[in-house]
Amino acid sequence: MPDVNEAFSLPNGQTFRNRVAKAAMTEGLAGADGVPGAAHEILYRRWADQGCGLLITGNVVIDRNHRERPGNVVVDGPLTPEAKAAWARWAAAATSGGTQAWVQISHAGRQTQKNVNAHPRAPSAVPLALPGGQFGMPHPLTGIEIEDLIARWAQAAVVSREAGFTGVQIHAAHGYLISQFLSPLANLRRDEWGGSLENRARLLTEVVKAVRAAVGADFTISVKLNSADFQKGGFGFDDCLIVAGWLADLGVDCLELSGGTYEQPAMMDMEGLTPRDEPKQQSTRAREAYFVVLAKALMAAKTPPLMVTGGFRSLNAMDDALASGIALVGVGRPLCAEPDCVAELLAGHIEELPRFEERLAIGPGWLGPASPFKLVRTINGFAAQAWYYQQLRRIAANGAAAKLNPFTAFLAEDKENKARL
Repeated sequence: MPDVNEAFSLPNGQTFRNRVAKAAMTEGLAGADGVPGAAHEILYRRWADQGCGLLITGNVVIDRNHRERPGNVVVDGPLTPEAKAAWARWAAAATSGGTQAWVQISHAGRQTQKNVNAHPRAPSAVPLALPGGQFGMPHPLTGIEIEDLIARWAQAAVVSREAGFTGVQIHAAHGYLISQFLSPLANLRRDEWGGSLENRARLLTEVVKAVRAAVGADFTISVKLNSADFQKGGFGFDDCLIVAGWLADLGVDCLELSGGTYEQPAMMDMEGLTPRDEPKQQSTRAREAYFVVLAKALMAAKTPPLMVTGGFRSLNAMDDALASGIALVGVGRPLCAEPDCVAELLAGHIEELPRFEERLAIGPGWLGPASPFKLVRTINGFAAQAWYYQQLRRIAANGAAAKLNPFTAFLAEDKENKARL
């Protein structure tokens, strides 16, 4: 029976020293020019040296006017010689010790914050249903603009390959632009890019085709796809089953299964997927198993090899997922504050990764689920995210996380973001 320490190869021949992947987490470490720097090298070398068989970068955006946050790495035109050298150093750090490293390529669409772009492009003029005014009213993309974006995805993949990364991941989940096109709630178009599922998935399939044509058959292409948006009338699991089959037919090498959007953030804390009054141990098991259940249904149909991310903390849950046929298990937040924790798990020194999400409450209702007010829940959710972002910054700066409460992290992150606009 497979376990996390077992080496594994995708059908395309790419081999991983073990079955644990660092899932994509936005770093926010680039300057206003969008070029990766020394902080990226320090952070990714640390992760590469600490056990994961695969590292997936945070959002690398294809349009600096549609960053999901200040500090994203950007590829939206030819790189200068200096930028090419910076990319090569980043790739060398991320692939050290035989680690595989993929670049996640993204466009935030309507999830572009107002401080980046007050009127971002999106499938349709449908704003995010979030309080606080952090996101503006989007403008619908024209057909010509969509074709340009497809070419940009391909260009970013070429940059990734030339730098020395070993694959790319096309971000089609979590409410970013491709996910917006897939959603009948966000995509109200009546042209070839909207309406039927085939049309709503056209941007994704055309991007896959363009990237493959640009990088060749021997370079890994992954897609991150929502199992569902968890919104009534949105992109659902039946849609996911169909799209996964189309991606398999297109030769996608790996499909990462996740779920949720900013409006319904299942990918952040799985809120709403298990009853709030469920016993803690039982709820934890449900979080760890949730996407595995959906993955089994995908594997019963047609899908590329699957990576599953979402709540994995225990060694037993990871091994159970692999035994079900899943290729890779993704880990995210524990690596933000304890970058050595996967190495400890693989060595058998611990049986569970740290559960920081259970330590962040600093007062009644701080993390949101206990609050009856949506604005409070939203602010608390972003504050919890800021805690992880700040820990990444500290590891990249001096190699160690710090004791920090979410409110202090929220203020510090806001200051950092303003400095990187």
